[in-house]
Amino acid sequence: MSGADEGSFQGISPGEAEQLLRDQPLLVLDVRTPEEYRDLGHIPGAVLLPVDLIASAAATLPERGKPVLVCCEHGIRSAAAARFLCQAGFREILNLSGGMSRWKGPREFTAGDSSGDLGPSSWLVENADLLPRGGAALDVACGTGRNALLLASAGFKVRAVDRDRAKVGRLNLLAGRLGLPLLAEVLDLEQEPETDLGDASWDLVVVIHYLHRPLFPSLVRALRPGGVLLYETFTVEQARRGGGPTRPEFLLEPEELAKLVAPLEILRQREGEYAGKSVASMVAAAQS
Repeated sequence: MSGADEGSFQGISPGEAEQLLRDQPLLVLDVRTPEEYRDLGHIPGAVLLPVDLIASAAATLPERGKPVLVCCEHGIRSAAAARFLCQAGFREILNLSGGMSRWKGPREFTAGDSSGDLGPSSWLVENADLLPRGGAALDVACGTGRNALLLASAGFKVRAVDRDRAKVGRLNLLAGRLGLPLLAEVLDLEQEPETDLGDASWDLVVVIHYLHRPLFPSLVRALRPGGVLLYETFTVEQARRGGGPTRPEFLLEPEELAKLVAPLEILRQREGEYAGKSVASMVAAAQS
């Protein structure tokens, strides 16, 4: 699979898909709801990513990797998802014609994580009810752009910033192919003097898995009246469990995040172990 010119997906029958899975490695992408995935059963090893989150896959799928078999219950949602991936430039995209309703092969009945390796931030998805309904959004330290692409597909006009030039270039390429209102820019967020993110410029600011304490005044100042900051990153407990950052400057102390976002109004927060990571998470709003 490679990011090339837009192609078209191929529909295959459940029988053909079952044979293909025996003959070669495939990535099976199940775009049903988490309830369907768990209760109706899924192809063993299938990755869950509901169709309304498919925009993130354009950033998280490897440019060169296994062919992708997309499936849903009847083959309709999966066809839409497969078409989207082809538009993003991926090749070797297969659609399970007729969907899981016609699948006669083995099934597993386990729960899936829709915000796993291919999906967006779970904190972003779980707090969609607190986000503004469109407007201007800033994704800080965007990485590959999994969250920025989702926000743009949801109607936000997005600016995404990161210091990784290759990731920024790839994200702009994807946004162009998909016709999404997203502009990614190279920006060193730890430059001196303090990074300028704008003055009352954004309805939504998103920061996931990034911490630079001197940046918080800029984050707060960047919000428009009533604007929302959605933030999540690792705590010191993560260093003790292994995996992720270990240096103190990249890890939050207990209950530190609430102090850093002051004077914003905290709408929702959590701190502890979630999805195998020790994190502090917060949604906070500027005064209207």
